[in-house]
Amino acid sequence: MKHKWVIVTIIVFAMSIMSISILKAEEKQGKYDFETRMALYKKTEAVTQIPWYFLAAIDQYEHNIHQEKASKTGIVGITIPIEKWVGETNPALKEKLPEEIVALFDGMGRDGDGDGYVDRKNDEDILYSMANWILQYGVTRDDIKTALWNYYQRELTVYSITNMAKIFKTLQTLDLEKNVFPVPPNANYSYRNTWGDPRGFGGRRIHEGTDIFANYGVPVRSTTYGIVEMKGWNKFGGWRIGIRDTHNIYHYYAHLQSYQKDVKLGQIVKPGDIIGYVGSSGYGPKGTSGKFPPHLHYGMYRDNGKNEWSFDPYPLLRKWEKQRE
Repeated sequence: MKHKWVIVTIIVFAMSIMSISILKAEEKQGKYDFETRMALYKKTEAVTQIPWYFLAAIDQYEHNIHQEKASKTGIVGITIPIEKWVGETNPALKEKLPEEIVALFDGMGRDGDGDGYVDRKNDEDILYSMANWILQYGVTRDDIKTALWNYYQRELTVYSITNMAKIFKTLQTLDLEKNVFPVPPNANYSYRNTWGDPRGFGGRRIHEGTDIFANYGVPVRSTTYGIVEMKGWNKFGGWRIGIRDTHNIYHYYAHLQSYQKDVKLGQIVKPGDIIGYVGSSGYGPKGTSGKFPPHLHYGMYRDNGKNEWSFDPYPLLRKWEKQRE
């Protein structure tokens, strides 16, 4: 049993390192050219009637799950498998083919830039092909959700893309990269790296976050742009809120004393928005409080399109803390 626990800890630690590496790679790559991306989404919307914010959400989701992308420029993240692109029975598994050949084998690839070819590396062709495939189901929100389910075959993916589309539609921008520390800089607080520490309540497990100790009632802020995906009681986290951002990262705020008035499921939040207040709720049935000093448990979970896992938020917290916003 001891060896099993060590193996689990090593695996989770390795996944955390991978998540931090992905985040650093995204940061190093820099902000994508938001104006170019928006122009591509709007152009595709004009010819297909698929709303730009759904195209943006699908593209952003695929940026999040692919380290290597089909796009030659890297501006578009959608990476359609080559077999789907050219057709499952097509013997010519080539990135670029005449459109009529791909259509003959019922491939997804379509000519978006009017050159007569479908190029899996061409941004316009990629977006137009995805939009055209969705169009067979319709242009309403429910139609698009059906199309997403048939393409990805995963409920969390459909949920994430739909929520991401709502964020883009509400805020009318793709530039949503700002982050802040989860408690105000003038608050009296302390924290250290507690991710991965053993925990015993509810069975042996690791601590999937960082504890930020502060007084009862200190405001808890959203660290990111995102959507409130979860709200309510959890026996481990007490009164908690879960927010998913446009990088498909789930931010978990636990042990709250109370929620900010009017915070509700499906609400779009911005960095710095107050979502609740530090408390000591949890470790028992609904309403349990006071079993430990007041603090905010802050966790981050990344979804790669197949699995979702916790990773260490401490390095990012230190970075955001230095910004003093």
